[in-house]
Amino acid sequence: MRSLMIFVLAAVLAGAEDRLSVEQAVATGLAHHGAIEAGAEAKKAAGARIDKARGALLPQVTYREAWQRSDNQVFVFGSLLTQKQFKPANFDIGTLNDPGFLNNFQSQVVVDQSLYDNGRRKAQIRIAELGLDAAGQENRRAELYVISSVLRNYYSAVVAQASLQVAAEAVRSAEADMQRADAKRTAGLTTDADVLSIRVHVASMKERQIRLRYDVELARAALNQAMGVPLDTPYSLDTALTAASVPEGESRDAEVEALKERPELSQVRMAAEAGDQQVKAARAARLPEVFFHAGFEADRQRFVYRGGANWIVSAGVNWNVFNGFADRAGVKEAEHEAARVRAQARVVESATRLEVRRAWLDVQSAAQRIEVAQATVAMAEESLRIIKNRYEAGLVEVTELLRAETALLEARNRSLEAVRDQRLAAVSLEAARGKLTKDSDVVVR
Repeated sequence: MRSLMIFVLAAVLAGAEDRLSVEQAVATGLAHHGAIEAGAEAKKAAGARIDKARGALLPQVTYREAWQRSDNQVFVFGSLLTQKQFKPANFDIGTLNDPGFLNNFQSQVVVDQSLYDNGRRKAQIRIAELGLDAAGQENRRAELYVISSVLRNYYSAVVAQASLQVAAEAVRSAEADMQRADAKRTAGLTTDADVLSIRVHVASMKERQIRLRYDVELARAALNQAMGVPLDTPYSLDTALTAASVPEGESRDAEVEALKERPELSQVRMAAEAGDQQVKAARAARLPEVFFHAGFEADRQRFVYRGGANWIVSAGVNWNVFNGFADRAGVKEAEHEAARVRAQARVVESATRLEVRRAWLDVQSAAQRIEVAQATVAMAEESLRIIKNRYEAGLVEVTELLRAETALLEARNRSLEAVRDQRLAAVSLEAARGKLTKDSDVVVR
């Protein structure tokens, strides 16, 4: 008995785990989709670029270890001096002209520090910071894409399953019609032609059912891909397809909101500011830079002894007075690039307004389509009921009956598609406004 209870409990838990609500699907996509992971890594890389740019403000310390061996007169003379091993005998003319081979183990530590560069490095740091902000917006774009994709594929899978159920009902209804037609033919109330027409109709409905069965399989695989999980992952869709709430107000209000919230617009504005900083950096490169330099050097005849050390400290100015107009061209390039980005920002802004307006109108039109489609289904059902009664009474031909059944099937499918289109239009509007998150009304309601 205990083993049986454990088996039943495991089966219940397994069945519960297989159920997938739309909220769970969105959460799975945000947790597993590669676009989210790529965005997170891009943000980390942008943070590392900030550290790299800030590092240019700190002293640059270099350590160098080298070994040299030569009988060059100048090398030997200079090395003996830096090694502090020079003796009176080294002044001998023969020794000066023909010295023997000498080893020099040299250790150097050099420190360079920029004291003033006209704001060039600060501009580069600001560019890196803007890159981090832009990476964050890119991550937000990835979230919008993943959530929209999951919702689109989830409800498409729901519609595919519902369409399959409608097709199954149509098959059952057609088979019932065929049984009634067979009975009427046996009673001599109808002809073989009528029976054959219904059988052709049954075959057509079964063919539709087969096609929709594969559509369901493909839709479920597409949903798995949108969630970033293996294509064959099994689940049971747990959220019914219902119409979303129709937004109130005017589309212009949503457009203004989108101009503040859309990550694409934020990115292009950041790119424009980064372009201005590039201009500053390019102009600063043409001006003098003040620097500090310090160095320590140790020279030895042996690796660890018989040597001397010396220090050097200096400060100076670097000024690239002329380099073939390359710096001037660099400034012009940065200015034109900044102007290009500002022009692109206007294009993106206009496109965003149009996208919001289109989504707004899609929601409104889809809501009206739902009303028409639902009324059409009701009329098609009543029409089929009347025609069935008339067919039983021998008042209409079988073609009338088959036409009515086909009309009802198409009306039910259009009703499903209208609700799906309205729901997805609401998702598109929320995404166009830049407000789509896992907690949005189009996800949880």
